[in-house]
Amino acid sequence: MSAVAGASRAARAFLESLGQPAIGREQADTVVLVVSDLVTNVLGHGGGAYTLRLTAHPSCIEVAVEDPSSRMPRMRTPGLVDGTGVFGRHMVNGLSLAAVVTRGPGGGKTVRALLPR
Repeated sequence: MSAVAGASRAARAFLESLGQPAIGREQADTVVLVVSDLVTNVLGHGGGAYTLRLTAHPSCIEVAVEDPSSRMPRMRTPGLVDGTGVFGRHMVNGLSLAAVVTRGPGGGKTVRALLPR
């Protein structure tokens, strides 16, 4: 199983553990999509090692992906013609109540997204 598939399964299991009706199907799919994108970015740009944390708050689900790379993500123009993609950051920002990147005290960074329940 790939790291992205494993992270997606972990996110689904976390959401299912919240009980019913803790989160709607569409919102759950959005959480899994954001987890998948953030983990894909770490694998491609952050060195591959990461920690995924999911937290349920009363009005949102917090997705946090931490990696040891000090390289901060940057917003790029999506490649509509040449197939370079880079839609993920725009998508995560659009789906989230808030999306932030913070530097870790000893290096690395954490990307957080707050998603509505």
